[in-house]
Amino acid sequence: MKLATINHQGKPVLAIRKSNATVLLAELYESAGLGSAPADMNSFIEGGDAEMARARDALEKGQATPLDETSLDWLPPQPRPSKILGVAFNNMGIRKSAHRDPGVPNFFLKAPSCLTGHNKPIIMEDYYGETIPELELAAVIGKRCSKISVEAAKDAIFGFTIINDVTSHGMKFGMDSIATTREPDLLRPHHLAWRNRHGEDDRDVYFVYHTRSKASDTFGPMGPFITTADEVENPDALEVKGWFDGEPFAVDSTASYRFKVAEVIAEASRFFTLEPGDVFCFGTSAKGVGNFPNGHRSVNMHKLAGTIDIEIEGLGRLSNPVVHNWKV
Repeated sequence: MKLATINHQGKPVLAIRKSNATVLLAELYESAGLGSAPADMNSFIEGGDAEMARARDALEKGQATPLDETSLDWLPPQPRPSKILGVAFNNMGIRKSAHRDPGVPNFFLKAPSCLTGHNKPIIMEDYYGETIPELELAAVIGKRCSKISVEAAKDAIFGFTIINDVTSHGMKFGMDSIATTREPDLLRPHHLAWRNRHGEDDRDVYFVYHTRSKASDTFGPMGPFITTADEVENPDALEVKGWFDGEPFAVDSTASYRFKVAEVIAEASRFFTLEPGDVFCFGTSAKGVGNFPNGHRSVNMHKLAGTIDIEIEGLGRLSNPVVHNWKV
């Protein structure tokens, strides 16, 4: 099933796809005699198997008025995760340039406040500098878990959606990074083990903090739907495509991931207790096409105003206009 969150008559409510139409979940439940629908996505997810069974019953027995999708006020389908975990350099086409492969996913956090919905603008400020889209598969966690196996991680997934992990390189390397030169008595092997060292006098240590560069407002377009995990046979083999103003700029597959979906979730659970509704984004589509030989890295939204479209096989299409909040 495909679930969404929309702004309807001034409040966020759940919607669902039925017979190629989007309808209000509450209307469907009521017509099927199933009582009140969950108030929000977190409530639906926390309802577990029992709520999924109710929703399937509603789809089978209920009727509801189709909504006009072109005029819907789409919100991120999961508006309130406790955390959003991203994986840097998880595309093997990009990771091959790394000095050292640490052998584990490189995690970062995005703030839930960065989330925005389908058709909502990605807003650029003049001080962001170079900012690129990142076309990514996202998973929504369905149960509380900690220190789980790869097999258990597969069962912990509620569903999948599309996310644009908007990233400002201008802020990453201008505001969120700092380099230091360590005194010899303070230098430790782990300070340099992750990169190539240029002689014994090279005592430079680099720090990058993915905060503004990954989590500023509107840096997390998501949606339009969450597709439940039972409808996604293999999340590690989904085609991913991107367009800028209708022109393709990236075609790739989740098969390009260095770390597979369940491996990422299992590894994260070693350090973070995962809560129902938490979101993972697994890594970008990187293979460029046509006039965009470097894929998403060829699309500098700080200079280009247009529409970013992302399509992932079986999950739908996420569209967001890029808006400059200053006179270009």
